[in-house]
Amino acid sequence: MNEYKDKQMTGILDDNVRLLKEIFHKDMDYSLRTFELFQHRHAAIVYLNSLVDQEVINHDVIKPLQHYEAPEKEPLDILKFLIDNILYFNDVKKVKDFSTIISSIVQGKAVVFIDGIAEALELDVVTKEKRSIEEPETERVVRGARDGFIEHLSTNIALLRYRLPIPEFRVEESEVGARTKTKVVVCYIEDIANPTLVEEMKKRIDAIEIDGVLDSGYAEQFLEDNPLSPFPQLINTERPTKVVGNLLEGRVAVMFEGSPSALIAPATFNQFYHTTEDYNEHWVISSFVRVFRILALLFSLTFSSLYVTVISFHPELIPAKYVVAASSGRHSIPFPVVLEVLMLELAMEVLREASVRMPQQVGGALSIVGVLVVGQSAVQAGFVSPITVVIIGMSTIGSFAIPSYNAANTFRMLRFLLIILAGTLGLLGLALGLMVVVNHMLSLRSFGVPYMDPYAPFNMKAMKDSIIRFPFYKLKKRPSNIHPQDQTRLGEMEKHYTNYNFLDKEEREKI
Repeated sequence: MNEYKDKQMTGILDDNVRLLKEIFHKDMDYSLRTFELFQHRHAAIVYLNSLVDQEVINHDVIKPLQHYEAPEKEPLDILKFLIDNILYFNDVKKVKDFSTIISSIVQGKAVVFIDGIAEALELDVVTKEKRSIEEPETERVVRGARDGFIEHLSTNIALLRYRLPIPEFRVEESEVGARTKTKVVVCYIEDIANPTLVEEMKKRIDAIEIDGVLDSGYAEQFLEDNPLSPFPQLINTERPTKVVGNLLEGRVAVMFEGSPSALIAPATFNQFYHTTEDYNEHWVISSFVRVFRILALLFSLTFSSLYVTVISFHPELIPAKYVVAASSGRHSIPFPVVLEVLMLELAMEVLREASVRMPQQVGGALSIVGVLVVGQSAVQAGFVSPITVVIIGMSTIGSFAIPSYNAANTFRMLRFLLIILAGTLGLLGLALGLMVVVNHMLSLRSFGVPYMDPYAPFNMKAMKDSIIRFPFYKLKKRPSNIHPQDQTRLGEMEKHYTNYNFLDKEEREKI
């Protein structure tokens, strides 16, 4: 591309075709079709047949150009005449430099050359294979929409526009990747999103310098405020409903061609244990489930290390009636408890990774066999105690209750660090490890927004949609931490709703 950056095409058809043939002569899908325009002027169309819809080229390009009768007087601007009168395309462009022509061909477009004209026509005839719209495997819900993003960017945008049929919904396109030229779009609602946030997102995308972006995860590592932190600082989702919900709050979404995942910014920690299903259920039920998710998160992070601390350094914390049960199972174990827990944790991680990488029909059976057979055999062989198996099993189950896969992976990794600290320094090591983790989370920001908002800095109004979700009529304002332009999202129905139960029977019937 750099070699042909400043090279302009000539009006000689044979020279242009010869140059393209030198570039693509090793490509089996390179196609060149010559024909006569107006029965006397030579023309050619060049494309890669693996990327284009050949039916469209045959019927909507070559056929009308060949069969169109020559006008009595040849138009001065032939290309404009073809665009206005013959070709059945909305997306037709004039190009004249070879770098643009080469880039268009490899992106699946067809280029028409006409002898005697130093410009060519670029036609968008690309066709892309795409899978059907299905529910995301990693974000299943009991109650809610079943559609999810796919690898086709236009389809993903359509899923958003279906739910946001308003002119204020903006989709701005750019490119990332020096070689892949991956399309990326920034989505936001113009009268809600903070313009500073939108410009910052565009600025960070433009600053990405890499040869290829194959998925949203590549760009996510460039868009984060702190790339050294293991905590996810952007929301990653495959659900259109989740993206739309965040856009309505004033956030910005980024989507990439070839990726079924959208990135949402800014992100705060409490969003990683929220789901779209929380807003479909009654607020009491949603709050109840959220509390259990938080408990499962804490359970997954600290239960194994707390067990190591109590058994190794502080057995006096165990109630007297449970001391015999805890000690009797360990009398024949040859390993210290910290090594025993680490061995089981590593075994569980290996089984989890193996079940994910194996085919779906085998993965489920592998996890069941691994947990039942291997665990039971290890207990019978005297390598681990039964209570340790129970502790590790409950910690692992707790990690499955975290809705965000990225956040769950982070806590899985931190669990090993806390186990090592608890096995070497006891309760002091566990407390020190938790202090470091919490202090690090307090120092994080996502596009300038504190990661632990609304807990630190404390925001009482934002607490209405954190651990406890208040009823919708109480969530009148959008989150203030992202400074949306339009703060209000609930109308005057709050007044009528709250006063309705205090009316007498006759006034209720009037309403």
